[in-house]
Amino acid sequence: MIERFYLRDYLSFKEIELNPTAGLIVFTGPSGSGKSILMKSILSSLGTESCEAALCESSVTWELDASETGIENDDINIFKHIKKEKSRYFINNQSVSKKAISGLSSNYLRHLSLKDFSDFENENLISIIDTRIQNKSTNILSLKKEYENSFLEHREIRIELDKIEEEERKIVELKEFATFEINKIQGIDPKISEDEELLEIKKELSRKEKVLESISCANVIFDSEHFVNSALDSLDAESSFFDDSMNELRALFDSAEAKFNALEDVDIEEVLNRIEEISGLKRRYGSIEEALSYKDQKIIELEKYENIEITKDELVKKEAFLSKEVQKLTESLTKLRTKELSSFTVDLNKYLKDLYLRDAQVNMQKTELNSYGKDEILINLNNTKLNKVSTGEFNRLRLAVLALKSEFMSQNGGVLMLDEIDANLSGEESMSVAKVLRQLSKHFQIFVISHQPQLTSMGEQHFLVHKSENESMVKELTLDERVDEIARIISGDSISNEAKSFAKELLEASRSV
Repeated sequence: MIERFYLRDYLSFKEIELNPTAGLIVFTGPSGSGKSILMKSILSSLGTESCEAALCESSVTWELDASETGIENDDINIFKHIKKEKSRYFINNQSVSKKAISGLSSNYLRHLSLKDFSDFENENLISIIDTRIQNKSTNILSLKKEYENSFLEHREIRIELDKIEEEERKIVELKEFATFEINKIQGIDPKISEDEELLEIKKELSRKEKVLESISCANVIFDSEHFVNSALDSLDAESSFFDDSMNELRALFDSAEAKFNALEDVDIEEVLNRIEEISGLKRRYGSIEEALSYKDQKIIELEKYENIEITKDELVKKEAFLSKEVQKLTESLTKLRTKELSSFTVDLNKYLKDLYLRDAQVNMQKTELNSYGKDEILINLNNTKLNKVSTGEFNRLRLAVLALKSEFMSQNGGVLMLDEIDANLSGEESMSVAKVLRQLSKHFQIFVISHQPQLTSMGEQHFLVHKSENESMVKELTLDERVDEIARIISGDSISNEAKSFAKELLEASRSV
């Protein structure tokens, strides 16, 4: 519910603060006092409307899922709209987009001013009927769960079968392609790190001739080795360091010559061709490791293609079994819903009668199988499609559906916002709407603007919107003040004693509802 609302600098409103309670909350006041503006600003704070207020802020008890929203949940969460050069929205002082704040609000808030068909969506109507069945000691919920599990499993198998059948149509081409890819990689038969080894061989071959020529020229140093030893002897100098150096140099030259001579039988053309083959694989697959992994994957695919008939036969048997199971379960659901439909229609029309509306026709027809069965509920009002009825009739019909739904609600349904839903109704019609709203207020926090004394008297909290020196003000009324305001609605600014008496009667009567 909305526990607090704050508004600053919006048209004729300078600054107001409201502390709404649970239940049915009524806003009244003279025409032009700002009631609709106030309602719009509340909706704007929750992202479902736009206004030019400097600040509108609602403190709500709605729970936020931090994993989905990225916003930590508090005991009281604060939704805020600030308008300076542009509109900005916040939840708990964290900046969010209008789309995000509106999306969150839509889980808890409904504005019944326009034709919103969500209450007549098939899933919602099916849910109401199933809840009614469950509350008549028929365990439809376990049947629905069993059906849903079978339906989802059947759908997954059907998807897998469709994929196999699609593969079957291309099986020859797929097998040929897989075989070609496998043979291509196996034909080259690359080894891990082979590309690096080949590049090293290519490098050595490219410098072989130059290196051997350099060693050949350098070998003349050994022809003068004895001269150096003689000179060292004549100087009585130790010659071992020279001998070691010369032996080390000789070993180095011999090793290099042996390595390059070992490349004598290597065909440079073969090396270059092999490098090109490996490079082609790397260009296509990324690396030798990835090429080998791709080959293994294609081998598995080829085995699957060769065994596809066995796999398909198993899935066909399972799909046939599940199809029968789904059909059996959905028939059971349809049977229960068909039996309940007449009772649902009778109860709906009781509400419609109280709301001074014509009877509704409720029919159930078959639709494509989905997660809640094959049943589709259609509602017409006096044989007129819902998109053809007036907005007033449409919204009273919505109230009737909500009232049916609320009969078995175990938790708070959120917030309903209504703009003058009793406009142009007679006193009796207004009272009928008020009684339905009063019932709904057990499960919803309801904000409603009214110009009728009947609905106003049923409010559990009453705010008067009025102007003082062109500034709009909002005041929560005491019981005596409510009598005066309802009397004003009845008789105008010149309040008569008869109007005050009638106002008191209405308020007294509302206590027994």
